[in-house]
Amino acid sequence: MSISIQRLVPLGQLVWLLVLIGAVSDVSRVAAEDANSPANSAWTQWRGSQGTGISEANDLPVQWDESHLIWTAELDGRGQSSPIAWGNRIFLTTASKGGHECAVVCIDRESGQQLWKADIPNDEPEKIHGMNTWATPTCACDGQLVVASFGDAGLHCYDLDGTRRWSVELGKFSRSGWGSGSSPVILDDLVIQTCDADNVSFLVGINKYNGQEVWRTPRPELRSFSTPVLIDTGKRKELVLNGSAGIHAYDPSQGNLLWFCSGGSGRGTPTVVPGAGLVIAISGRRRGAGDMMAVRPGGSGDVTTTQLVWSVARGSGRDLPSPIVVGDYLFTVDLRPGLATCYHTATGKELWKKRLRGNFSASPIAAGGLIYVLSESGETTVIKPERQYHEIARNRLSADDEEIFRASLMPYEGRIFCRSDRRLYCVGKFPVSK
Repeated sequence: MSISIQRLVPLGQLVWLLVLIGAVSDVSRVAAEDANSPANSAWTQWRGSQGTGISEANDLPVQWDESHLIWTAELDGRGQSSPIAWGNRIFLTTASKGGHECAVVCIDRESGQQLWKADIPNDEPEKIHGMNTWATPTCACDGQLVVASFGDAGLHCYDLDGTRRWSVELGKFSRSGWGSGSSPVILDDLVIQTCDADNVSFLVGINKYNGQEVWRTPRPELRSFSTPVLIDTGKRKELVLNGSAGIHAYDPSQGNLLWFCSGGSGRGTPTVVPGAGLVIAISGRRRGAGDMMAVRPGGSGDVTTTQLVWSVARGSGRDLPSPIVVGDYLFTVDLRPGLATCYHTATGKELWKKRLRGNFSASPIAAGGLIYVLSESGETTVIKPERQYHEIARNRLSADDEEIFRASLMPYEGRIFCRSDRRLYCVGKFPVSK
């Protein structure tokens, strides 16, 4: 026997019921697709699943304009965290003006619709630099949990449906007026977070299931905003982290120091990058020698005189973006004046310099043998790494003059996801009929 819904539910309630059914159906669809998503198809943390900025995708758009824009998502609040994804879910963070309300946001990859938002009160927002926000660290996800760091507002963990699992405060370690920038990473059963500031600096490992602290290692650093990268030497795994005093490597399971290489000129903001059997780091200031150095991992203790393979002085400008390695080519770009430089990875020999248009805060990514570098104005230059400068395309989306692009691009499932401080853009390979 069929029963008419209209006879049981008033019309106004019927409309809301249908909307609710549609929303539940949409969430169920996303959850089912996520459950079947292998880890290698995900972009799960800062600079991708390996922390290198490299995507295995070969089907990404190379040239685009407004006709390739699949959707635009308006974000409630501001932020500079790069988007990450697992299955059909995209995760990023936002914060209200003044930083009193922070949030983790989950967006449907296909539609751009918000699936859920987890609000996090921040009663005492720390002072931040004018270029920073209260939502700058990128989330990390392992397919079951998503973790977000908000500096003084703590470290927070949710399941993929937005249910809070735990929250921990790590202390008032960012009271220097710069704010936070280091992103969490998930390794096995641990969430690892860098906490470097002028007043106190440490690296901490947190149990990802219950939020309990497993280990904490003090660091002799000042205002470093780097994120650790896991390196497998073949004999052991090393958690390598840039800093103002040089490069440190830690045992990821216990947090004890494995080796240290002194160098750089302060503010170890860029994340290290592996290449040619080396670990390469750039300091955040331009003064002094040894602004970029390459170290052979696997050492013990102070390896400054034993494992340092090459160092290069970089006096052209301030470095915020992390470097990227594509085969034999090491690519860097300065914040200002947007000077791109290509080096030979194994030797550090400079191959070419090219001034790009604009300023650059976002770290470059690479896919299909091409490098994508995003300017603060929203223009993406696509470069083929060779011994001479080889520009493939320049792509720009129509953004408001107030928008600024400091988050790194996310290459994922044949699309490019581009986040400004207030919107998320989804770009496809082919024009979209509208």
